[in-house]
Amino acid sequence: MIKHNHPFHLVTYSPWPIIISFSLFNNLISMINWFHHMNYYILLTFPPTLLCAYQWWRDVTREATFQGCHTLDVYYGMRMGMILFIISEILFFFSFFWAYFHSSLAPDMEIGQLWPPYGIKPFNPFDIPLMNTIILISSGLTVTWSHHAMLNKNFKESKKSLFITIILGIYFTFLQLIEYMEAPFSIADSIYGSTFFMATGFHGLHVIIGTMFLFFCLLRMNKLHFSSKHHFNFEAAAWYWHFVDMVWLFLYISIYWWSY
Repeated sequence: MIKHNHPFHLVTYSPWPIIISFSLFNNLISMINWFHHMNYYILLTFPPTLLCAYQWWRDVTREATFQGCHTLDVYYGMRMGMILFIISEILFFFSFFWAYFHSSLAPDMEIGQLWPPYGIKPFNPFDIPLMNTIILISSGLTVTWSHHAMLNKNFKESKKSLFITIILGIYFTFLQLIEYMEAPFSIADSIYGSTFFMATGFHGLHVIIGTMFLFFCLLRMNKLHFSSKHHFNFEAAAWYWHFVDMVWLFLYISIYWWSY
């Protein structure tokens, strides 16, 4: 046994960071190839990435749950890391909103000095977008319900409400897929199409990631990995989900409702 004179966890050597880095790079190259040639090799690159992510999360779960490596100081560091990550995500979406308002508040002559540009029919904000808003707000309530139930050691109620949150996230993604399939414009239709699909598309990707995050939390709940005082995995997932909800509210108000 090695005795440390500090309360922090020294991470052991792991192959997953470098492997998943190459896998994500492969995803990027495949996505660019898909944009240019419309082939579907990209579908073959996602399973290895998901497998690497699963293996990495498995090791972290073992360190936290069975080895007891996540002390209070480690827990505090992970909380700060998640907060900084969410701040970086806020700045990421801020760039899309900046591009959108820069183009919409003072439309250039290239798009006819109109917003939306001439020939583009925007989505009805009181159709699928309003339904998706209700779904995400409801999912924010259910994930808060789940967290509150866990804090009160009501794990049966926590699992039930978390399952409802996951179903709502999947339903949101399904409705957005329908919206994209019925879109009267594409990402190539001026700055409006570019900013619309970039902002809503990346938000949809974050919804998928958040749904996966919550799904793994549900699996860990079923394996009794969480307690009322030791559940940072679920707490971080709930923070991330609330961030996704807030971004969607800004998207709905500015891109859907204000431009209609």
